[in-house]
Amino acid sequence: MTWRIGVDSGGTFTDVCLFDDETGKVEIWKVSSTPDDPSRGITQGVVEGLEQVGAEASELGFLGHGTTVATNALIELRGVKTGLIVSDGFRDLLEIGRQKRPNLYDMFAEKPEQLVSRDLRRQVPERLKFDGTVDVPLDVDALRTEVRALAKEDIKALAVCFLYGFLNTEHEEMAKKVIAEELPDVFVSTSHDVAPEFREFERLSTTVVNAYLGPVMQRYIRRLKDRLDEIGLKIAPQLTQSNGGVIGFDTAADLPVRTVLSGPSTGVVAAQAIGKMAGFPNIITFDVGGTSSDVALLQNGVCQLTGEADVHGYPIKAPMLDIHTVGAGGGSIAHVDTGGLLKVGPRSAGANPGPVCYGLGSTEPTVTDANIVLQTLNPVEILGGRMKVRRDLAVESVQRLADKLGLDVMETAQGIISVVTANMAKAIRVISVQRGHDPRDYALMAFGGAGPLHAARLARELDMGKVIVPLTPGTLCALGLLLTDLRADFAVSRLMPLGCEALGPVETGYAELQTQAADWFDKEGIGADRQVMTRTADMRYMGQNYELSVAVPAGPITHDTFKALEAGFEAAHKQRFGFVVEGEPIQLVTLRLEAAGIVKKAQFAAQEIEGEDPSAAQIDSREVYMAEAKDFVPSPVYTRDRLRPGNVIHGPAIVEQMDTTTVILPDMTGTVDPYLNLILEVKA
Repeated sequence: MTWRIGVDSGGTFTDVCLFDDETGKVEIWKVSSTPDDPSRGITQGVVEGLEQVGAEASELGFLGHGTTVATNALIELRGVKTGLIVSDGFRDLLEIGRQKRPNLYDMFAEKPEQLVSRDLRRQVPERLKFDGTVDVPLDVDALRTEVRALAKEDIKALAVCFLYGFLNTEHEEMAKKVIAEELPDVFVSTSHDVAPEFREFERLSTTVVNAYLGPVMQRYIRRLKDRLDEIGLKIAPQLTQSNGGVIGFDTAADLPVRTVLSGPSTGVVAAQAIGKMAGFPNIITFDVGGTSSDVALLQNGVCQLTGEADVHGYPIKAPMLDIHTVGAGGGSIAHVDTGGLLKVGPRSAGANPGPVCYGLGSTEPTVTDANIVLQTLNPVEILGGRMKVRRDLAVESVQRLADKLGLDVMETAQGIISVVTANMAKAIRVISVQRGHDPRDYALMAFGGAGPLHAARLARELDMGKVIVPLTPGTLCALGLLLTDLRADFAVSRLMPLGCEALGPVETGYAELQTQAADWFDKEGIGADRQVMTRTADMRYMGQNYELSVAVPAGPITHDTFKALEAGFEAAHKQRFGFVVEGEPIQLVTLRLEAAGIVKKAQFAAQEIEGEDPSAAQIDSREVYMAEAKDFVPSPVYTRDRLRPGNVIHGPAIVEQMDTTTVILPDMTGTVDPYLNLILEVKA
């Protein structure tokens, strides 16, 4: 056997998915995460997962890994002491930012903490013009003086960002050489390497974040690699990027900013593959973990990439899947605010002590506790019997909250579920309704440890007709690692009108990107038969301050290419904003090229339909509180691993499996399709 393994390290659990290339067999495993050293939990998960299938690490043909190390280090401000060198006069750009005030009327709004203190920001004489030509040469002596001054501050990382450095890399390259001579042990991040794109502040912010996280990621990758070597791994492991692809450990260590959305991105990749197999090209993904809910929209089987995002207050210019996150997960804590209203999240109980029902000392009720009280979750044990839970403790915690609200315990527990459902629905409306998409035209794909638990009520809230629950929803992000390719993204800015004079610059721009992609293919050892390149362009109407991504047709850049770009831009603008402006000049902003190295992926075969009767999978029946009846309702409990293709379950019902629980409401049916997905629909 040749096993492929995907490992997704989350805030609460580390998920492991194993796939046998020869038989198509899928096995899953979960262990508790180890936030103090995530590499320990990952290695434990790999070892225990392999034990379940009787395999050794030396037999693995692929190991992919999704991580939250960079994300958590940024959120918790656990990066390293970082210095910054900028063009003379731009010392305070990091704080000035842009004239955007998300809390315009809030006099007490707090800005995110600066990752580089003002005394560690140094400026040197140099200046490039808007076209990249040199106006003031770089003062190397002044640069060396500032670098030596920063050396006395014991910095561990240094970011370099010069004005228009993305058009001409000469000054930043010189600066990198000087820094290497003066500070050979310091992690260096230059803007032309990290984000060679238009928009000065965002490029600066991204470069600083990359430097701030660099040594943290390097230490983590070194520890993880050593642990994997110790257990006998013979292959080079891969790490997930925010764009849904994977890269080698060395590249990830140099560009940690590209892994900030490493965890949730592969869940979207897996959802994309499963939706295609099941015949649902238009889906909205719903990934609920212990701390947050991540949602994304896939139209015609594709999730759009975005070139810029705000991650916990820090603008980042890096290619990433367009995923929206809210603080609503199984561990989200319910509380009463100063106005006497029930609120849920964003604060989370995490992995330790976790929800009250874990019995590890927590006293504040969470979403998981509410589900235990309602008995939608097994009130005795979860994780397939591996973890015992205390319903009595959950009831006591919810009762304390109920006393503050003047409600009974069941109303309060159901209220927690209703509030968190509203939070999740709001997140989905952001990526759908606010962008011109009707959620009713999409199927909801629920995964993560708590996605299937809440999916039915969320679908009802949004009037969505179908819910897809994959076979292994709790470990879908880990499975996604077995369904993705090696990927790298390259970009170059070309600010010019879409017209004849742009033909040459666009052609040379893409030629430069193709050269960079070719170098990357060589570095990663990707043969010509596995190389795929896709071109897009960021475009806008002249004078606009935001861009839309448009696909660039294959082949030489010609007038017909520009006609296709114009039509594609107008269609995208119509979709997003509801109108086009006839005769308004269109401007090119950034040229992008995605390079993919196609790898062998896990493949799933359809199975024969076996009949509607699911009785062979029923293992129990319990009283479950249903808001529709305002009371407990007898509900059959099925085990997922015994359900067969064609089985039909009539709600109310509960489907349990090791990695999650699915709730089927009274007016719904659940049908098992040939790929063993569970499809929930409202009864006709």
